[in-house]
Amino acid sequence: MSRAPVVAKGAPSADQERLADAVRQVSAVRGRGLRRSLLVGAGLLAAALVMFGVSLSYGDMVMPIGKVVATLFGGGDGGSQFVVLELRLPRALLAVLVGTAFGLSGAVFQTVLRNPLASPDLIGISAGASAVAVTAALLFQVSGLALSASALTGSLVAGAAIYLLAWRQGIAGQRLVLVGIGVGMGLSSIVWYVMARSEVTDAQEAFRWLAGSLNGLSWSQVWPLLIALAVLVPLTVLAAHALRPLQLGDDAAAGLGAKVESGRLALLACATALAGVATAAAGPVGFVAFVAAPIARRLVPGRGAALPQAALTGALIVLVADFAAQHALPSVQLPVGVVTSIIGAPYLLLLLARANRVGSGG
Repeated sequence: MSRAPVVAKGAPSADQERLADAVRQVSAVRGRGLRRSLLVGAGLLAAALVMFGVSLSYGDMVMPIGKVVATLFGGGDGGSQFVVLELRLPRALLAVLVGTAFGLSGAVFQTVLRNPLASPDLIGISAGASAVAVTAALLFQVSGLALSASALTGSLVAGAAIYLLAWRQGIAGQRLVLVGIGVGMGLSSIVWYVMARSEVTDAQEAFRWLAGSLNGLSWSQVWPLLIALAVLVPLTVLAAHALRPLQLGDDAAAGLGAKVESGRLALLACATALAGVATAAAGPVGFVAFVAAPIARRLVPGRGAALPQAALTGALIVLVADFAAQHALPSVQLPVGVVTSIIGAPYLLLLLARANRVGSGG
């Protein structure tokens, strides 16, 4: 007659050992993911700081980085202070702030809507800012802070309209993207109609802004954007607590007790405002929001939305693109949006080609 195996009192059973081993494996995987996330974030931050220093030191008047640092801390002569503090520093800071805002906005949109095409410059948010800003500038001669406010208002109104038009007992990412593209095309036609009715010189200035440019910007654009991001970034971080359950789908998120629609609405509102303030400062800089998040997710796979990495990637992209826009061609300063479009347009075509192959069974 067989006997059951005797287990010593206090010794763990086989099931308990397997469970403990599984817990250790999960903890190890999470630890590796966290370490990679931190390393990637540190690397992106270091690259952005290097590019920031290069932007301050290189130009018509080349300065050693030591002199740049000394000037930033109150040293240097009058000439270096003017070049660094008044010409280059505001532009470099704007590149960082604009890239951070667009990168974070694109990451939130693409994650919440679970669609790689869900970017503010593709689904009508930037087009709303452009339509209102161009109309205000060309028809009503609005300028300065009021013009920035009109661009922000345009993005928020466009975002609200797209959300309401896409609402069908809830929001589906595919439907919102299609509605946004349609709304964006309609708003773009308004922009070109207003420009066609305007004087040539005014239309040329509006076209420069529509290309997305940091040329000629100063501290008067830095401070409003900095204050806006000081409010919006913490709000986005707070709202991002709803991202993890939303990534599982509406039914699963609701089953976990998440407030699906309110969480999604808060995230989309933050992302819309981020895109709006960035557009108000520098114009609709194309494709930064579109490409920053996918690059960040590839650098840290399995980390969800990768919001910090997407923000740093956006800042690095705009810094590099603006440096190229200033120095790629002799005696010519291109709008930064031209360079970012050169980067982003091929990626969009590649994404559409892949989607077409999947859709056709290829």
